[in-house]
This record gives sequence, C-alpha cells and structure tokens, in this order.
Amino acid sequence: MKRLQISQQEIVLAVFVALFIACSVLLTGFLTSDNMLTLMQNVAVLGILGLAMSIVVIGRGIDISLIAALAVPPGIALQMVLDGQPLALAIVVAFLVAMVIGLFNGWLIAFAEIPSIFATLASGLLLAGFGQTFIFDLDVVPWSDGMAGFEKLGQGTFVGIPMPVIMFSLAAISVAILLRTTRWGAFIYALGDNPDTARATGVKTRPMIVMQYVLAALIGCFAGLVLASSVHSMPTRIFNSTLIYDVILVVVLGGIGLSGGRGGVVNVILGTLLIGTMLNGMTIMNMPYSVQNLVKGIVLLAAVIADSFINPRNEETSQQGDI
Repeated sequence: MKRLQISQQEIVLAVFVALFIACSVLLTGFLTSDNMLTLMQNVAVLGILGLAMSIVVIGRGIDISLIAALAVPPGIALQMVLDGQPLALAIVVAFLVAMVIGLFNGWLIAFAEIPSIFATLASGLLLAGFGQTFIFDLDVVPWSDGMAGFEKLGQGTFVGIPMPVIMFSLAAISVAILLRTTRWGAFIYALGDNPDTARATGVKTRPMIVMQYVLAALIGCFAGLVLASSVHSMPTRIFNSTLIYDVILVVVLGGIGLSGGRGGVVNVILGTLLIGTMLNGMTIMNMPYSVQNLVKGIVLLAAVIADSFINPRNEETSQQGDI
C-alpha cells in the first residue's frame, strides 16, 4: 500500500483556506469590500516582490537589497517628475538605476565571490543611504501633476479586478514563462540544484548569477511603481521596515527551498495569499507592531526548520535536496 503523501503546496493551500475562513467568521470588517480591496493591493505588491526573490532563491542566492530597489528607483522617478522632467524619461531612468543595482549585486556575488546575503545587504544600505542623503528632499516623495494617468497602474479595476492584481498576474505569467519554458530558466534551476554540475555541463554560471540579480532588481522596481501609483507617493523609509522579512516568508513558506533548484510561481502565489491574509488579520485585530514581528519571526523560523526537514542535506553533493 502506498503511503499517503501530502505536498507542501497542499499544506500551505489548506492553511490559507482555514485562515481565511477563520478571519471571515471571527474578525469584524475582514470580509468587507474595502478590506478585500486593501488586502488585494497589499498582496499584489508583496507577491511581485516574492516573484523577484524567487528567481534568486531558486538560483541558490538571496537578495536583501530588494526593498531598496522597490523604494529608490521609483522614488527617483517621482522626484524627477516633481522637478519638471518628462514622465517617460523618469521611468526609463528608474529602470536603468534598478539595472545598475542588479549588475552591481551580480558582480559582487559572481565575480568578487562575496556571499549573497552580505553583498546585497551592503548594496541595499548603500543605495538607500545615497537616495535619502543626496536625492530625496522628503522621506515621502509626493505625487505630482506630471504623473497624471500613471496612477492607473495601481488604481482602478479591469473587468472588476483591481489593477495591482492584474500587474501581479502579468508578472507571475512572465516569470513562469521564464522559469519553465526558456533555456535561461532551466539554467537557473540547474545552477541552484548543483552549481558544479551546471558549470561542468557548459552553463556559464557567472553571467547567469548576474542575470538573476538584474531581473530581481527590475521586478522590484516594477513593484515599487505599482506601490507608488497605488498610494500616490513613494515612502522611501519603507527600506527601514520589515518588508524584506515578509518577502522571505512568502518564498520560504510557499515552498521554495532555500537550498535552490526547487519551487516556482505557484509556490509564490500560495505563500503570498497566506502571508497577506495573516498580516491583514493581525492589522484588523490591532496587534501591536512588536507582536506582529514576534508572530512573523515564529512563522519564519518554523518555515526554515520545515524546509531543512523537507529538503535534507545530501552529503554526496554538499547541498540540500531530496535524497
């Protein structure tokens, strides 16, 4: 008789459904149109960031500078428009800045061989500090008349679906196509599964690492533009928040192994729904910020421990994975 096996995706889906039902029944105001709109907008931005992080984690890395890529390039775009520059130029500059961030991260990790967690932590601090010191006049860069029309990226609906959710869906489809149907996607999985084997089979691992971080920064910039158009400003101090931990929670809890080479877009979607619902529920309950951080820390620790059991270490290949 075959042993009944339940995947991590099924567990996360079941927990999300149970949590959503519990919040709907027990929390006044949870299942209202206004709160659902807020939930979907927050989930969308968190999900786009999760997609960016997933590309890096599947390739056996991590990007702590992702929130800086979310805040600074879009903040530069809003600042440029506020100062009288054309909107199109400002958007191009924002993505160019994000690309430079990704290239810098990739070079530090692939060629200088600095561990990704330290390289991206340093670059994120550098970028955020540079922006707050030399570029932004205010901590919250305001919306200006020159941005007219761009708010449609994060506001309004399309066939009844909020635009941020549409943006998340488009980003998810794009990342899924990259990971599952292209050679680059196959190389990312190969690199995450076993870098030495990937290199031996002809994969140019260093350029692939650089590409991962460039893509992550560009997607992070896109998430920032969606966020800015949703709230009509860019709060640059968001870099100092715990948002990066929420993104890591989405990826790990969704089922993308920290050891690399496993997971995909479906895992990000499930993790986003679960974490988004949990955060929204805690907010409605008026939980103090410190208590919310405590809960998130416990959940993240449990997810990391679960990941180590689900993907036990394979001593023959010096990596974690199914054995």
